[in-house]
Amino acid sequence: MGVIRLEGRLTCLPEDADRVRLALPEHIRLSRAEPGCLSFDVTETAPCEFTVAERFVDRAAFDAHQTRTRASDWWRVTSHMPRSFEVVEE
Repeated sequence: MGVIRLEGRLTCLPEDADRVRLALPEHIRLSRAEPGCLSFDVTETAPCEFTVAERFVDRAAFDAHQTRTRASDWWRVTSHMPRSFEVVEE
């Protein structure tokens, strides 16, 4: 199994942007602390558009991240927002 890389963006409505910005630091902190996380970055690259770049050592670590995320405050805040992600195995 190879490294799993996710890249893409999350887009929010202007009225949701502050909630995303408030939830983001804890989401990044928790994600970077996960076993198998090689890198995890989310950056607001345009108003209401967040670029996401993450790498995990393998599919199991990536899947564990996805499971944790679905049970998090981050998911509660952002689950309804459009995402455009590409996941590849390096």
